[in-house]
Amino acid sequence: MNSIWLVSLLFVGISMLVSYRLRAKFSAYSRVPLSSGLTGREVAEQMLREHGIYDVKVVSVDGFLSDHYNPLNKTVNLSPEVYNNNSIASAAVAAHECGHAVQHAKAYPWLMFRSRMVPVVQVSSSLIQWVLLAGILLIKVFPTLLLVGIILFAVTTVFSLVTLPVEFDASNRALAWLGHTRVANEREHPQAKDALHWAAMTYVVAALASLVTLVQYIFMFLGARDRN
Repeated sequence: MNSIWLVSLLFVGISMLVSYRLRAKFSAYSRVPLSSGLTGREVAEQMLREHGIYDVKVVSVDGFLSDHYNPLNKTVNLSPEVYNNNSIASAAVAAHECGHAVQHAKAYPWLMFRSRMVPVVQVSSSLIQWVLLAGILLIKVFPTLLLVGIILFAVTTVFSLVTLPVEFDASNRALAWLGHTRVANEREHPQAKDALHWAAMTYVVAALASLVTLVQYIFMFLGARDRN
């Protein structure tokens, strides 16, 4: 049990460092004007049009780095810092979210699989904390309960892992488009790539943390089973 807490604390620390680095990068690149002069909203609208996507709206939502694509109502949701600004960071984030819209339009397999997992993950996430806690407390008399918790946790872990190719592919689509359209020039393109790299690292750390924790729970269950 102590090892799980130690690993959790380790990854919390790593996650905080990555998040700090991401915010620092975003802040720095937010102060660098895009040579094309396009705002995040204009970048998003242009990218959607050039991919033949006309049924997706670009809207502004509250929150810092709250940017996301919603496949249910087909909206690219951009934070005010991204929506209104004409910086390298704004262009990179806006193009990345449009990358998800392009994935949706093209039925990108990993995105489709991830979307189908959402209802299951929502149920698992609502139960997992209590089932794992009860499973650990009752591990000597009812180890099967911990196994149920492990299965629920495994669902969320798979979701985190599936998210990785979805995010990396969206960034690759964004960077390819920014490059060949010259929305980001040769000096700006590496900076946009750097910003998206650190954004992707937040997902990598979350996936690794979930995977390592899952393995520890499995070893805990196996150890309890062997003792019974």
